Amino acid sequence: MSGSYGGFRLWTVAEYHRFIEEGILKEIDRVELLEGYVVKKLAHSLPHDATVQKLNKRLVRLAPAGWEVRIQSAVTLTDSEPEPDAVLASGDESAFDTQHPTASEIGLVLEVSDSSLTIDRKDKGRIYSYANLPIYWIVNVVERQIEVYTDPRPSDPVPAYATRTDYMPGDSVPLILDGTVIAQIPVSDILA
Repeated sequence: MSGSYGGFRLWTVAEYHRFIEEGILKEIDRVELLEGYVVKKLAHSLPHDATVQKLNKRLVRLAPAGWEVRIQSAVTLTDSEPEPDAVLASGDESAFDTQHPTASEIGLVLEVSDSSLTIDRKDKGRIYSYANLPIYWIVNVVERQIEVYTDPRPSDPVPAYATRTDYMPGDSVPLILDGTVIAQIPVSDILA
């Protein structure tokens, strides 16, 4: 929803796309659109990047036919265009040649968190719940656990996930798509 709040102007997803198409925003700017605000993305630490790489290898190997693994690529939601660390989206390898995955195509969204832990829990959790994304993982490299959020409540006054389950080293986290367990991934295989 475009408008202004406290002297700041909120931007629509369409306006954000136009900024990119016209070269106003460039890849070097390292920004994403969150609830109408163009927000600078945080730099990645070595543990963050190592964890994203491990996730990528496992998800690509485990993703069933009809699901695409997207790494640090945008998704288009109602008022946001975040760039999660990983997404499993329904479609084939060319499904997203002309558009980013939308909420109805996303089965799992993941953020790898170290310095961004508060943002990922609070802000991204609210955004992903509002978009009604069914499962949200935070790979928490600080506390060495994987937080799995399910049961989004998009209509709540402050959208949030109703259920959080933590998986520690020694546990296996279920990879679930469309309500079906696809695989069990050992937490120690993901955490760097």
